[in-house]
Formats: sequence, C-alpha cells, structure tokens
Amino acid sequence: MTKIKICGLKRPEDIQYANEAKPDFAGFVIDFPKSHRSVTPRRAHELRQRLSREIAPVGVFVDSSVDTVADLFFSGVIRIAQLHGGEDEDYIAALRRAAPGLTVWKAFQIGGPADLAAAEKSSADLVLLDNGQGTGAAFDWSLIRSARRDYILAGGLMPETIPAAVEALHPWCVDISSGVETDRIKDRSKILAAVAAARKDGDI
Repeated sequence: MTKIKICGLKRPEDIQYANEAKPDFAGFVIDFPKSHRSVTPRRAHELRQRLSREIAPVGVFVDSSVDTVADLFFSGVIRIAQLHGGEDEDYIAALRRAAPGLTVWKAFQIGGPADLAAAEKSSADLVLLDNGQGTGAAFDWSLIRSARRDYILAGGLMPETIPAAVEALHPWCVDISSGVETDRIKDRSKILAAVAAARKDGDI
C-alpha cells in the first residue's frame, strides 16, 4: 500500500487533523522563511508533542547545518530528515556520522532523464521526486515511469489526483502539502480525503 505524508504542519489544529486522519508521516518545514509553512525548531518541538506516536515526524530542511538536523533528531523532534537544498553526498555522509539511525530522504527536481539518473544514484534512504521547492505543481510523470528505486512522489497532488498517481506510478509514498490547504491553511476535510485516497480501501 502506498504511504502518505502530510507536510507543512504549523498549527495545533494541523496536528489535530493529522492525528484524526493518521497519515504515515507528518512534515515540519524547519527554518525556511521563504515558505509560509516554516516553523522554528522550538515550534516544531511543541507540535511534535501533540502528534500521535503512530505518525512518524519528518523535518524538512533546506541547506541547514548538520548540527541543526542532528539536534532535532536526538531531541526526538524528528525521525526523518528530508533534504530540499543543495545537500550533496558529502553532506549526507556527514549527517549519517553525526546522527546514526536517522533516516535521510533527499528531494530531486525532475525536469528530464538526467535528473532521474541523479536521484537513482543518491545514497539517501529514499528520494523524493518533485517539480521544485514546494511549488505545488506537478511535473511530467512520464519521466519517472522507468524509475529503478522506490521513491516519494510530490508536486501537484490533491485528494482527487492521488488515486491516478498511485495507479499509474505505484510510488512508495505520496507527499502532499498545498493540495490539502484552503487559502494556504490546512483543511481538515482535504487531509482526511487525501489519506483515504492513498489507501485504496478508504480505511483511515
């Protein structure tokens, strides 16, 4: 069954909705001011305390220091680091040394076959294939039909489009943020619908 991550949680209400819907993962965008979903590490810690223990917390980072990511892991705020900046193989290796046991996901912007090839070579535990940094737009899915490793699909997903994505591509996980928002605020009904859509039996 395809897993689902609800990303960009920033309010107590968002956590309440996630706890009700029970996605597999919940994402916090850490210290990235360009995003309206950005939260401080302290705020992420507060929200994490409200999150169901059944849902794995993910920290979304853009060129953060290794120490920042490791500190959030060791303090229990995150279990997974999702990297969306220019983090290279040396960075990933340094992160693994600093935080043994941390799961590492690395995002790749897919615009052509070379981008998929780069993603397939990544040492990250999983790769996330997207159109860009939280643009909310889909990319050409035909570019990844030949993918040879498990991946997380992001970009342009909504509750209505998740079934088609799952059927066509069989991603390991779908990652949705703007697609479960109304006027840039997380929408309870859309979160519930997205999780139901990712789980074919509709059991949420």
